[in-house]
Amino acid sequence: MRGFHALFAALVLLPAGLRGSEGPGGAAAGVRVDGSGDAEAGRASCPGRCRCELDGLLLRVDCSDLELGAVPSDLSVFTSYLDLSMNNMTLISAGALSSLHFLQELRLAGNDLSFIPKGAFAGLYNLKVLMLQNNQLRSVPAEAFNNLHNLQSLRLDANHISGVPAGSFSGLRSLRHLWLDDNALTEVPVEALSELPALQAMTLALNHIRHVPDHAFSALGRLVVLHLNNNRIVSMGTNCFHGLHSLETLDLNYNQLMEFPTAIRSLRHLKELGFHSNKIQSIPDHAFTGNPSLTTVFFYDNPIQSVGRTAFQNLPELRTLSLNGAAELNEFPDLTGTRSLESLTITGARITSLPTSVCEQLPNLQLLDLSYNQIQSLPTFSACESLQKLDLHHNEVEELEENTFTGLTSLRFLDLSSNQLSSLPLSGLQTLTHLRLAGNGQLMELIAREDLPRVRWMELPYAFQCCAFISCERKGGSSWEKEEAVEAAGRDAAVLSTQAEPDWEDFLMEFEDGPKPQHAVHCSPTPGPLRPCRHLLGSWMIRGGVWLMAGTSLISNSLVVLAVFFSPASLVTPTKRLIGLLALVNGLMGVWGGWLAAVDAWTFGSFWRFGAKWESSFLCHLSSFLCVFASQTGLFLLTVAALERCVASAVRSGGRSAGWPLWIRLSICLCFLLGAAITLPPLVAGNSSTSFCLPLPSVSSSLAFSVSMVLFDSLCFLLMTLAYIRFYCQSSKAAPACDEEAALTRHVAWLLFSDCLLYLPVAFLSFSSLLRLPAVGPEAAKALLLLVAPLPACVNPLLYLLFNPLAREELASLAKRTCRGVPPSKLRRRAKARGSTLDSDYDEDVEKQSCDSTQGLVAVEHLKEEEESRGAKGLHSAEAAGLHH
Repeated sequence: MRGFHALFAALVLLPAGLRGSEGPGGAAAGVRVDGSGDAEAGRASCPGRCRCELDGLLLRVDCSDLELGAVPSDLSVFTSYLDLSMNNMTLISAGALSSLHFLQELRLAGNDLSFIPKGAFAGLYNLKVLMLQNNQLRSVPAEAFNNLHNLQSLRLDANHISGVPAGSFSGLRSLRHLWLDDNALTEVPVEALSELPALQAMTLALNHIRHVPDHAFSALGRLVVLHLNNNRIVSMGTNCFHGLHSLETLDLNYNQLMEFPTAIRSLRHLKELGFHSNKIQSIPDHAFTGNPSLTTVFFYDNPIQSVGRTAFQNLPELRTLSLNGAAELNEFPDLTGTRSLESLTITGARITSLPTSVCEQLPNLQLLDLSYNQIQSLPTFSACESLQKLDLHHNEVEELEENTFTGLTSLRFLDLSSNQLSSLPLSGLQTLTHLRLAGNGQLMELIAREDLPRVRWMELPYAFQCCAFISCERKGGSSWEKEEAVEAAGRDAAVLSTQAEPDWEDFLMEFEDGPKPQHAVHCSPTPGPLRPCRHLLGSWMIRGGVWLMAGTSLISNSLVVLAVFFSPASLVTPTKRLIGLLALVNGLMGVWGGWLAAVDAWTFGSFWRFGAKWESSFLCHLSSFLCVFASQTGLFLLTVAALERCVASAVRSGGRSAGWPLWIRLSICLCFLLGAAITLPPLVAGNSSTSFCLPLPSVSSSLAFSVSMVLFDSLCFLLMTLAYIRFYCQSSKAAPACDEEAALTRHVAWLLFSDCLLYLPVAFLSFSSLLRLPAVGPEAAKALLLLVAPLPACVNPLLYLLFNPLAREELASLAKRTCRGVPPSKLRRRAKARGSTLDSDYDEDVEKQSCDSTQGLVAVEHLKEEEESRGAKGLHSAEAAGLHH
């Protein structure tokens, strides 16, 4: 509180006033002398090891922090200032200072004094300042201060004082400032205080006082500042402040008051009142009737449920009112007659609307903070011509009238972040320097720089809205990293500014001058490679790469799907089915790249006009789902394929049939379910960190999600590697595999190697973001996301088409059947039917021989002919038997 701080600052500066002749280098007219000086006068007057300064005819002696155990015996009688603080003194003997008749300031702080005997300060007739803080005193010395008639300031704080006997301060008729804070007092020392008629400032803070009785300060008619904060006060007598005719500052913060103390009505000259951080639930009507001079009220962090209609009415001098944290407050208080109010803060309440006459009631209002409420609509503020800061963040405002801010020629700071706005009227905002609109997801309209000519700091919902205020054509990645660093620092500063009580007078002084014609504008989120202004894909190299990979992925994966599932020469084994499903999900990555390429072409050169709508569109969220789902599900299917190869080898080594185990079918279903489960959370969240609709690790939640995926993917690669190591260890024991099985095993191994190799840069990107490595900037992240991450979707099908001879046979067979016009599905049904008949009638050795799809068909025909010959032989034998009989 300003009155208290000013008064105590004067007390702190009092020693400086006592040595008014000092200059910049110490004593202006004096000579600095220490215990080892060469001057004869110095040897005679300055104690050894101490530091002394001559101040005219008097001497200033500094013996602090010298581990002294007693008062030096050779002190000059002309000593006016003596500092014995931070030593090891446990006792001051009577008469040790009796010869220092000119002493005005004595400092004994930071010692181990537990008792001060009578006569310890005898002879100090001119002493004005006595400091005894940070000692081990358990009680105020009963008679040690009796003869200090000129003492003006006494510090007894930070001791262990639990009692102040009556008569402790008798004789201190000039005492003005008394510190008794940070002790162990359990009650107000009423009798001892009654002997201090000249007292002006007193603090009893940081004690254990629970009750303030009636007439506790009735003898302190000149008291101006009273601090009772940080106690345990639960109740106060209705006349406890009786007699405090001059009190201007009262601090009752951080107590346990349950009810509003009506005793303050007797304080006619009260100007500053602090009640915050108590348990007061209601403010009654006419609460401040007896306080017409009140200028500042701090009432925040109280569970206020109701405010009387007339509680804050007719307070003509009130300048500051703070009701932060009034969680149960539902209505805006009536401030009729409080026309001088300049700062009003009501945060964390449940206010839903403002009265239309709020500006008529408060024509001098400069700061209005109504953040963290439930306000849905706003009146016009055109009558608040002095309003400089308007804070309405974290409310529920959906729409603003066109004239809401008209006429606000003094408005500098406007915070409407985290509301539900879809449009912002710019009329009356030409004087703004700070604008915050972040968190309004529906606010996609672009703001022209000409509409806000003086703005210097902006926080907007989308990076593209900043393109009109900053340069989009920056060279090099370092500049983008600097912008990101400035943006992060700005967020930290914003958090700190909301936690502290700002000095808005200093804040607004820098805006008194007119705006500079070419001033810099800080706008966040900052556009960059991941949030571009002009082109979505940026350089032609990236653009060409995206087009190439999208086309390659779509075409090659389609060919693999056709070869595996639709070719008549293909018999779908578990491994081939997994390869076909892998190609199917890899094709979704091509769809994602194709959509990005199409959006880049559609918005070429002016992406900032459509960027906000693109990021919030369903198509962007769907493309994000397809990309992540394809990447994760493909990895899971590849893991199952590697495990299947290992299990198949173990089955062959045991001489059993492979078949179609149930675990493979269940694993395929689990792959798709797990891929969807990992992909859905970012989609449901409805936000992305980049224009490429990917959960880039830039904020804490996305960072945790990305790192979790990287760790999970690393586990999959480790599992595949272990499976293939086991496979090669068992290969010597297993029966020799046919050509088709060997080809599929080699193909899965190539997939494992290539995907793991391409996975390393993506993993490095995620962990570098976690470790905040400066080497990986937005440009590198963009290249990795667009050119490296989709590569497995292109490489996997190409490996099958180019290096697997089965693929060429399957595609050739499919082409022949297509040209002949025979439906492949019909041929496949015939092949399956034949295969099933043979499986039921013949030995399992036949099944082991049907590895290659072409060999399988040949085996079917051969077995059919053998069956017919056996049937003919059986018939011939039967006929011969009949003839014999």
